[in-house]
Amino acid sequence: MKKIFILLLIAILGIQQIDAQFLKNAKKLINSNNKGLTEKDAADGIKEALVNGTGESVKQVSVLNGYWGNPEIKIPFPAEAKEMESKLRAVGMGKKVDEFNESMNRAAEKAASEAKPIFITAIKEMTVRDAINIVKGADNAATMYLKNNTSPQLIEKFQPIIKTSLDNVNATRYWSDLITIYNKIPMVNKMNPNLPQYVTQKAIDGLFIMIAKEELKIRKDPMARTSELLKKVFGN
Repeated sequence: MKKIFILLLIAILGIQQIDAQFLKNAKKLINSNNKGLTEKDAADGIKEALVNGTGESVKQVSVLNGYWGNPEIKIPFPAEAKEMESKLRAVGMGKKVDEFNESMNRAAEKAASEAKPIFITAIKEMTVRDAINIVKGADNAATMYLKNNTSPQLIEKFQPIIKTSLDNVNATRYWSDLITIYNKIPMVNKMNPNLPQYVTQKAIDGLFIMIAKEELKIRKDPMARTSELLKKVFGN
């Protein structure tokens, strides 16, 4: 009976050629320790986990202080402009630098809610084999799947919103003022990093940090498995 089930699994996945290691992994997944766990359970379970995890992560970062109040994902002064930051603070512009830093994070918080529909689309398009590999994968396998399959769409969606948000929270004005003051300091290299591009990438990086934490919670903490399906898929 078990052999028939494995053959059916291979047929359903539509795999024309399958190596011995994958067959071994498939048998391991559907064994006596995972009583009644099917390939559909694996797919539905990981999708449910991802919907829950991404929804919670977006919710956490898209509120006031979602980025600014979280040291783990707080967007810092652009790394390539660190010398600029130190020189500005040295000439008494520390308050302006801090206002600019906060405004970048406010822009990210305003844009973050746009991520949810992009994640939902990627989750819906996940194949059964993707889901099985994620269930058996590393603690951040689901996060990496989403990162690999949504990053271009997130950048495309986030960047214009970030740009508008930067204007609305005065980050653009703060940045322009800081650049103008800095470039007047004698013997410095003139600079003007692409602010919307920088904040967009940092906002997306922070979002995936939070998604990875939610994924780990579901994998490791039984209390985070809020449905019978999640308990069944991740219980072992």
